[in-house]
Amino acid sequence: MMTMKKVGFIGGGNMAEAMIKGMTSQGMRDIIVSEPREDRRKYLEQSYGIKTSESNREIVSSCGIIILAIKPQNMEAVLDEINTAITDDHTVISIAAGVRLPYLSERLKTKKIVRVMPNTPALIQEGITVLSLCECFSDRDISIVREIFMSIGKIITLPEKYMDAVTALSGSGPAFIALFIEALVEGGMKMGLTSDDAHALAVQTAIGTLKLLDTGMSPSALRNMVTSPGGTTEAGLKVYDDEKLKDIVIKGIEAATKRAQELGNASRHMS
Repeated sequence: MMTMKKVGFIGGGNMAEAMIKGMTSQGMRDIIVSEPREDRRKYLEQSYGIKTSESNREIVSSCGIIILAIKPQNMEAVLDEINTAITDDHTVISIAAGVRLPYLSERLKTKKIVRVMPNTPALIQEGITVLSLCECFSDRDISIVREIFMSIGKIITLPEKYMDAVTALSGSGPAFIALFIEALVEGGMKMGLTSDDAHALAVQTAIGTLKLLDTGMSPSALRNMVTSPGGTTEAGLKVYDDEKLKDIVIKGIEAATKRAQELGNASRHMS
């Protein structure tokens, strides 16, 4: 692991904690978090052996990497508070949904800004994180950013124009997948299984299926492997096909992408 600048989090919520958990598990402990709630600060200190503060400006003055782990609606106030303390030596990382790079770069005195979309499985270091950034980063600086997010799962880098689709697919995706698992459980219960048994069957089936897909097997190949002519799988798939399940899922991604675009447009007009 390379030598890393001190990392400061502004905001100590669930995603910040997921990142801190992943980072500390990889030996990254030079971390400080600003958080207004005293009970939350004590929890983070005791759980991960890190330092905390009430002051956002203290984070900026003492850290080379600043992670904005705050809600989009709080971004303007936080940037107004810290912008005079940010220099071109800082790397600023934002995990706020919908807040775009031009908005951040207009308000901060550094070009080294990264927009990041992690997702909820980061809580167990099984996330997928997408990075968008300018070409101004040195190999060393971007390697440090990548190292941080590799501690909570896999990463890919994409141009910012794809971030709304990313938000819809990987950001909202865990909720969509959970809805399907919920439906499987309820279907099993309707057919007489207990809640616990239906849940165990559905969850482990999902886990095993995803591990098979993670080997590189295509979804269509796996579906064909399970489906026998005239069998039970074919009967179930016919219902899904008749009800246009694929179209419904695609429409859900489209709707989530459109909403991400709307939120992004709103953030552009913060002033």
